[in-house]
Amino acid sequence: MNPLQRKKNTCYVLMAVMVMGLSSACDKQKDDDGKKYQVGGTLQIDGLSRTYWLNLPPGFDKGKDYPLVIALHGGGGSGQQFETSSRLTEKADAEKFIVVYPDGVKGDGLLQARTWNAGNCCEYAVEHNINDVKFISTLIDELVAKYKVNAKRVYATGHSNGGMMSYRLAAELSNKIAAIAPNATTMVMKQPIAPARAVPILHMHSVLDNNVPYQGGVGDGFTKVHFPPVDSVLNVWSTKNSCSTKAQVVTNNASYKLTQWTNCSNSVTIQYYLTQDGGHAWPGGLPGTITGDKPSKVINANDLLWEFFKQYQLP
Repeated sequence: MNPLQRKKNTCYVLMAVMVMGLSSACDKQKDDDGKKYQVGGTLQIDGLSRTYWLNLPPGFDKGKDYPLVIALHGGGGSGQQFETSSRLTEKADAEKFIVVYPDGVKGDGLLQARTWNAGNCCEYAVEHNINDVKFISTLIDELVAKYKVNAKRVYATGHSNGGMMSYRLAAELSNKIAAIAPNATTMVMKQPIAPARAVPILHMHSVLDNNVPYQGGVGDGFTKVHFPPVDSVLNVWSTKNSCSTKAQVVTNNASYKLTQWTNCSNSVTIQYYLTQDGGHAWPGGLPGTITGDKPSKVINANDLLWEFFKQYQLP
């Protein structure tokens, strides 16, 4: 999954990118009074120290209620690496929402690659049955209590393995997650899903993505899981969301195709952007590694997800 490549120099590339992401993130975000608006945090979950990187918008005021976006990195990445490659913090600062970049658990191999237990993927997190749903649920409670997060406006997005995790959160934590926006991914749940409520979904993908092929199958990434086709996953969700209007193509041109499922329970919608450019990368962002795929230029993930998220909140 992102951002590992099957080359001899993979570990050196990955470590370099992660270090670059760490150093750049630690230096940003000061107001005129010198106050920092980015902090790191740790939670103890099932005997493991789970870490995250939090960005508060400029002029953060504890007297206000802020939306929260949970941004989940791809397999082999990290929270700070994903902040750098996604550029989501820039959008969060401009639109005045809080964004948190949690870290998946480290593997025990040479690369110590971080992954999420999204059901049937990926790697160490699945093999050791890491309870990432509990981690994210506890993290939400922590941020609601400490930073005046609006508990009705908590959203999840993610790339690759992180996107898979956002699907699992929608299925198992729909009482806390108002909407999700996964990218370059699919759903890999082992059991049939049973969300407690209809969940709005914005899915973004590229036809050139060979790591997680949108048509399904085994990709070129470091994990050899058989991925379900994206349209079949969204059809499952349209049934769970009780959508009476199925798979309508709204736009289909040389740049991208937009498919929607509408007239769903509680007025939620499902949107699916499939671009002709890009690859296994965050649209409008930066490549996940030096050798990573080029991001799509015909859509911007951060713009799309925020326009989508702000339409929805928990009842």
